Amino acid sequence: MSAAAPSSPTLVGTEPLPRQDEVLTGAALAFVAELHRRFTPTRDELLALRAGRRAEIARTSTLDFLPGTADVRADDSWRVAPAPPALNDRRVEITGPTDRRMTVNALNSGARVWLADFEDASSPTWENVVLGQLNMRDAFTRRIDFTDERTGKSYALKDDSELATVVMRPRGWHLDERHLQVDGRPVPGALVDFGLYFFHNARRLTDQARGPYFYLPKIESHREARLWNDVFVFAQEKLGIPQGTVRATVLIETITAAYEMEEILYELRDHASGLNAGRWDYLFSIIKNFRDGGAKFVLPDRNAVIMTAPFMRAYTELLVRTCHKRGAHAIGGMAAFIPSRRDPEANTAALEKVRNDKDREARDGFDGSWVAHPDLVPVAMASFDAVLGDAPHQKDRLREDVTVAAGDLIALDTLDARPTYAGLVNAVQVGIRYIEAWLRGTGAVAIFGLMEDAATAEISRSQIWQWVDAGVVFEDGRTATAELVREIAAAELTAVREETGADAFAGGDWQRAHDLLLKVSLDADYADFLTLPAYERLRG
Repeated sequence: MSAAAPSSPTLVGTEPLPRQDEVLTGAALAFVAELHRRFTPTRDELLALRAGRRAEIARTSTLDFLPGTADVRADDSWRVAPAPPALNDRRVEITGPTDRRMTVNALNSGARVWLADFEDASSPTWENVVLGQLNMRDAFTRRIDFTDERTGKSYALKDDSELATVVMRPRGWHLDERHLQVDGRPVPGALVDFGLYFFHNARRLTDQARGPYFYLPKIESHREARLWNDVFVFAQEKLGIPQGTVRATVLIETITAAYEMEEILYELRDHASGLNAGRWDYLFSIIKNFRDGGAKFVLPDRNAVIMTAPFMRAYTELLVRTCHKRGAHAIGGMAAFIPSRRDPEANTAALEKVRNDKDREARDGFDGSWVAHPDLVPVAMASFDAVLGDAPHQKDRLREDVTVAAGDLIALDTLDARPTYAGLVNAVQVGIRYIEAWLRGTGAVAIFGLMEDAATAEISRSQIWQWVDAGVVFEDGRTATAELVREIAAAELTAVREETGADAFAGGDWQRAHDLLLKVSLDADYADFLTLPAYERLRG
């Protein structure tokens, strides 16, 4: 008697969505199930190793480059695979979720690359997960458009030659997708996002010489990069895609990954295209890992930690040197400012800050950078055009002048700024406002003139936690305590109710957002990721 065929994924707690059968086909779900059975056990082992490493950092309050991989760093002979033409010039990349409006606007934005985000800029409701995949398919077959209900204006894609190249970002390894289960357990969100996207689009993108390309988030070690490489190898073989077609850019947004940049590129060398320098998630990772390290690891207000701070400059310059040494692109950080047509003076000042930041990145050797709004594309483009000219990148700038010691990456005591009471208020305000939108299914949120995503909430609640835990005394003599945070949070709820009106307030998730922020900011046990308890409360 032959063995029964493995079961396909089971849908759990879902309602039918428009055109979902185009995404959740039997063959696509079987592919996701096979990814799950092959790679989730290793994913689980790697998550356990994260906890062990965190415990070691808690014991030693330090990090160092890995002695066991010194030979990889010392070997000057290896390089990553050459960039394909569609990823050779990445001077400006726009980021955003995969809703229909953003898909059209991002592809038409004039940026060279669109980071199509299923991660931090997307609240992982089942509708967002499935319809985001549908929007990707429609974009690649030119079946996508949208009409603004407010103005009646219709939007459609420009000619193919003018469209941004898509680089898709799946969820991180730590997140599960509760709506899709195999053998009685949820499939990792990373494998759901990657699997559905790859299954439906890899052949078409290969034929168009435009992918499939990926951004890999929240990686904490080269072994996690190795797992992604194994996924790529299997997926290409399974669907008959030539090996090496996939390209991946890794976000160096955790402090542990900053010590393994070369090793991460080495593990992905046949599929690697670059590294990206994050900011909020990077700072969040420092707080998370060194939260037992005492006063020297207490960060000031998030906006006071600028990219020219010595420990941040060490991180970004090491990233550029590492990438160019190995033939990879170095991609800079996010300009999150949202241009305003109602306040020209503030707009001019903010655009000048964006311009200065992008000028710095281009001068430092970065090959491109991120923006969050289409109006910032020409600003960033001008900064990189001034340095690159007609060249697609500046990988020939090896930055051999850069020398970074292990201690330089965690030399937070070089910061002049200190936490302020206004910073605490801002962290509470932004945290509540972002979480409320996220719980309703919106992952990219305009708050106080900035486009915020899940990394915003992570750094906000982490700073609250750290300042309360350290008993920080602010400039006005007040001490960061749980009671003070609760007072600020209560005042913010009152302000939001007055701002939105009673009906809109009652129809939102403000109380739940308030309660969740206080939980993850004040609990003695620090949650590894805000999105884990938030996902349990997510609508949809």
